[in-house]
Amino acid sequence: MDIGLEAAGFRIALAVERDPICCETLRTNHRWPILEEDLADATLKILPTAKLHRGDVDMISAGPPCQPFSKSANWSPNGLRRLRDPRAAPMHNLVEIIEVALPKCVLVENVEGFRRSGLRFLLEAFRRINRASGTRYLPRWRILNAADFGVPQQRRRFFLVAFRDGTTFEFPIATHENRHVTCWDAIGHLARKNRIDLAPKGRWANLLPSIPEGHNYLWHTNRGGGKRLFGWRTKYWSFLLKLAKCKPAWTIPAQPAQNAGPFHWRNRQLRTAEMLRLQTFPKHIFVAGTRADRQRQIGNAVPALLAEVIGRAILAELRGKAASRGPYKLAILTKRSLPKRERATSPKQEYLHMIGRHEDHPGPGLGPASR
Repeated sequence: MDIGLEAAGFRIALAVERDPICCETLRTNHRWPILEEDLADATLKILPTAKLHRGDVDMISAGPPCQPFSKSANWSPNGLRRLRDPRAAPMHNLVEIIEVALPKCVLVENVEGFRRSGLRFLLEAFRRINRASGTRYLPRWRILNAADFGVPQQRRRFFLVAFRDGTTFEFPIATHENRHVTCWDAIGHLARKNRIDLAPKGRWANLLPSIPEGHNYLWHTNRGGGKRLFGWRTKYWSFLLKLAKCKPAWTIPAQPAQNAGPFHWRNRQLRTAEMLRLQTFPKHIFVAGTRADRQRQIGNAVPALLAEVIGRAILAELRGKAASRGPYKLAILTKRSLPKRERATSPKQEYLHMIGRHEDHPGPGLGPASR
């Protein structure tokens, strides 16, 4: 998120991060001061380290761990715990930091499910801070889809903004709701030669070429256009999910399962450079660690362009001016030409024994276009 906020005009006074690999990424790309500590231990160190005093900070931005609030938590035996989940501790630590620093503005990002299980906690925290400190934080929140703001990726996330003086924040209006930036716009120019290490693995790897662009395993059901290999909605939705050149990407995950997409239309995993572009990071960004480490960092990040859009609107409020209407630094330009779709093949012999009648999941069943 900080890269986008910096592009919007903010100066990053301090970044707090406990993961050493993430810190290596930050140090390689930026000259920001970094406090490599757990948020619980950093509360009283943030202002002195940033050389600031209480009330001086323009904005605190945070994206606490989202696992307790994600859709996957709904399937977990501990799904109802959420704010009692140890991984939710940073949310409590964030509130403590706000109480200590009393910034002029607070920006919080999280998964869409946060509004069901974490929003009430955060709203009550702001009310408590206001009573204790005489502030007038007025939280405003929205669920924003990054694709509606020029990001070549369908990614719905929760955002909350609260100004200390009671300013009612107006979230930016969608600029690309009816004309999304596509995968081809973002990554069509990158190297096309497939690498062996990016080839899909496992039992279903050879089935991927038989699925058309923009589809998933549902293609091979009684409601799709392929063979009847699966029951409708009997697998997780990202199973064998493939990008389409003419559309934004599906959400880039942080920890994908072996057969979980989105896969490239050339039937492989996405390169690091491709994932970075789909998240609208600048071309020069280096990401430290193994393939899994890089995917985790990129998948957990806020699309840089969306952070720039929100940051520009916040900065305008802080300065008491209208938001700049100039082009965004991190915007991706659209291309005029779009090549033909990749041709899907017939399923290989090893899968043909599966053809037949399969029980559908009893739910309503929504395909890729509805997510």
